[in-house]
Amino acid sequence: MTEWFEQWFGEEYHDLYPHRDDEDARRAVALIRSVVTWRDGDRILDLACGPGRHAAELARWGGRVVGFDLSRAMLRRARERSRVDLVRGDMRALPFRAGSFALAVNLFTSFGYFLDDDEHRRVVQQVVAALSPGGSFVLDYLNAEHVRRTLRLRITEQAQGRDVLVTRRIDSADRFVIKEIELRDEGRRFQERVRLDDAAELAALLLNAGLGVVARFGDYDGAPAGPTAPRVILVAARA
Repeated sequence: MTEWFEQWFGEEYHDLYPHRDDEDARRAVALIRSVVTWRDGDRILDLACGPGRHAAELARWGGRVVGFDLSRAMLRRARERSRVDLVRGDMRALPFRAGSFALAVNLFTSFGYFLDDDEHRRVVQQVVAALSPGGSFVLDYLNAEHVRRTLRLRITEQAQGRDVLVTRRIDSADRFVIKEIELRDEGRRFQERVRLDDAAELAALLLNAGLGVVARFGDYDGAPAGPTAPRVILVAARA
């Protein structure tokens, strides 16, 4: 069965999210740089790199970046943006040698897509294996508490000339936030489904994979983590 993320992250995604810009990426990478140091030429994995906003910025700071993503459309955009290395694949089966990277990042809630929690654990375990000793992993995720409190259930948008209806809900088990996207003038529908893991669950996921959390933030400007913050940004290190 085709999974939702195999269908959704095409050109339509860019039309609906034009506000996700280079300035946003600069803020995120500046925050990472304030906590994690890397030398020119150190290898950095941008896991689920999307259109390459963060990969380009990480490269500007001297990293030898590998952008990894499943979407061909995303990788085409990333190729236009930057000269970083790009690899297409599924994050559940990373093709990298052990100890390959000084830093791995997974940014803007590019995680939590799977129904089976074992698959999320497998992803993190593979990331840890790909890190060199002392390497770091940055996980940037939605704040589940904030989402539950502020979720707008139904909005109609105009995006790049498209008539779009967006409906959001939380599933009956209170474990996933689900977004239904209907391109009404085209008769097409897409779905996003992301796990509502809270900060403690995310930290435990990293800890159980052999990482120690060394810093926590609530937004890209470095605000403290907490229930009212929009993000959960965890910086973890491998022993």
